[in-house]
Amino acid sequence: MSPILSVAHVGVRFGGLVAIADLHFDVAEGEIVSLIGPNGAGKTTAFNVMTGFLKPSQGEVRFRGTPLRGLAPHEITRLGLARTFQRTSVFPDDTVFDNVMIGLHRHAAGTGRAPLLDALVGRAGAGERALRERAVALLDWVGLGARAQERAGALAYGEQRLVGVALALATEPAMLLLDEPVSGMNASETRVFVRLIRQIRERGVTILLVEHDMPMVMEVSDRIVVLNYGRLIAAGPPAAIRSDPAVIEAYLGQGSAARRAAAEAREAADA
Repeated sequence: MSPILSVAHVGVRFGGLVAIADLHFDVAEGEIVSLIGPNGAGKTTAFNVMTGFLKPSQGEVRFRGTPLRGLAPHEITRLGLARTFQRTSVFPDDTVFDNVMIGLHRHAAGTGRAPLLDALVGRAGAGERALRERAVALLDWVGLGARAQERAGALAYGEQRLVGVALALATEPAMLLLDEPVSGMNASETRVFVRLIRQIRERGVTILLVEHDMPMVMEVSDRIVVLNYGRLIAAGPPAAIRSDPAVIEAYLGQGSAARRAAAEAREAADA
């Protein structure tokens, strides 16, 4: 079976700076894959290439067999590849509900289809009433139903990230790229988000995520891809990555914060 996403020998240069060098990996349909590495490893740059915000200096990315080079971000989204961002991307002065409605209107204008959301509300439909039902279903799904009428900018940072996930899901993706999704969340919120990721996968959405929370990565991932200084240094299941000498060296060389992250990952695996 062909992979849903294929990253083939991608390189990115900014002048004389090599941000990514010969990155290559595939993601199979239905997988949860994590892209990890120390700060500055090139993870978000890779996401930007995959979603049309950056053009690679070499190589190519294919989504469902379609080359993405030259496509605008909104064109890639319409193919079924959506993303969230490191920083919250909500409309802060609108309600949480209206944020999701904006996403639904944009998607409906582009495709007129919403099969995943139809499944959530139990039937297909068209028009404003159907979109409002879908918005309610999405917010309930991500755990923000009770916050629907609150101003999005007034939510806690972790909750704003959930609004961003709802906005991405409103585009009906076949694959979702999550950029540091649990940043700003406490341990309880992270556990809830892990359950949400699994529920999203159960609905048929493939997931690729960038994250620094190593216990969360080890818990949720089917496979892990590791970057360091823009280069692929390891790829495999969590158990193999946890004990990989190149990964350990990369993290231990980044100071006390990275040492704590690596130690937490080992402790989580041993628990």
